Amino acid sequence: MEYRSLGRTGIQVSPLCLGAMMFGAWGEPDHETCIKTIHTALDAGINFIDTADVYSQGESETIVGKALAGGKRDDVVLATKVHFQMGLPTDALPGAKGDPNQRGNSRRWIIQEVENSLRRLNTDWIDLYQIHRPDPDTDVEETLAALTDLQRQGKIRAFGSSTFPAHQMVQAQWTSERRGLGRFVTEQPPYSLLVRGIEADVLPVAQEYGMGVLPWSPLSGGWLTGGYRKDKDLPDSQRRNRMPARYDLSNPDNQRKFDAADALGALADEAGLPLIHLALAFVIQHPAVTAPIIGPRTLAHLESQIGAADVTLSTDILDKIDEIVPPGVTISRADQSYQPPALTDPFLRRRRTA
Repeated sequence: MEYRSLGRTGIQVSPLCLGAMMFGAWGEPDHETCIKTIHTALDAGINFIDTADVYSQGESETIVGKALAGGKRDDVVLATKVHFQMGLPTDALPGAKGDPNQRGNSRRWIIQEVENSLRRLNTDWIDLYQIHRPDPDTDVEETLAALTDLQRQGKIRAFGSSTFPAHQMVQAQWTSERRGLGRFVTEQPPYSLLVRGIEADVLPVAQEYGMGVLPWSPLSGGWLTGGYRKDKDLPDSQRRNRMPARYDLSNPDNQRKFDAADALGALADEAGLPLIHLALAFVIQHPAVTAPIIGPRTLAHLESQIGAADVTLSTDILDKIDEIVPPGVTISRADQSYQPPALTDPFLRRRRTA
């Protein structure tokens, strides 16, 4: 594999990042099976692993820590994240409520939770510590100051953001410069053939500031695995069972995704590629992207994806992709995952009436 620099950090990472979201109660519950998948990825040349405290409420981090025991930790670039609610059952999904001080981007929570992540990961340092989502209740200066302190203490090597809108990425960079603080060196946005909205602003901003980009869900939640074709029965999956609204074809957005996935599958057939490889290669090939995050639940899932790192798409194929899903278009807003309060709280966009 040809390694790439993680933004301007000088850290070299593989062109695919192994995501550990599906290890534990959210996906594969057997730890030994997960560990075998991680070791297979390392043997294939992947040196970059991404997880988060919230994935199965810490269980994913614990599994990764077990997998990297016995001397493997030093050879891996290890990333995790903080923001979502902790202190819930392992199968709780983001959005569940608990102790309000066990979530968010405050100094209090970041300083406390990094210690929990270090313990679960069984390591003395985290290579990339990421803020999982924006927090409208916390000033970004407080977040950056806490992260800078952790970096100076050696507990984290670098830090980044995840699913931040472009204007908040710029705000964070400005705050870092004006206040003499460390800065976000990476952004982890949603990006796939069906979710291209970040091409308009997030990716150009990342390039402007020399940030690494680590796209999540490059297979668009399974829509780009090749199973969503008009000549096939819809596949059964844990994700579809847990979030049925994202796959309900009575929703016009989902129907449009289905139509696009089918057309992209036909294009992959024409190119002699599995749709999985077409989808991953598309993301890898964008000049702003460092490494997309693949999230296999099984060893078979990993093996079906890993070869995409060696695929290069021709200009002709890229042009045909643009005809199916135009640049900058996200078919379903729900796939952006984060919605700013200005959209979710009606009282932020309505004047009071008498």
